Amino acid sequence: MAIVVDLDVLLTRRGMSVGAFADAVGITPANVAVLKNGRAKAVRFTTLDAICRTLGCQPGDVLRWVPDGDGTETAGTGA
Repeated sequence: MAIVVDLDVLLTRRGMSVGAFADAVGITPANVAVLKNGRAKAVRFTTLDAICRTLGCQPGDVLRWVPDGDGTETAGTGA
């Protein structure tokens, strides 16, 4: 998939644990893992809104598009 989720980077920059983030956003730690590992097929706008509110960021800070085959998408590919 050409959409990459940069939650790892944002959580690290803010010193926030997955558990604290999940609680603040209102999702399970397992769903945070699905997002972080690039296995999510969809994200509700309400969830994206809660993520951005919690992290104090814009949707483009969380999601980015990478052209297929350029070698930069490693999440969920085993690379």
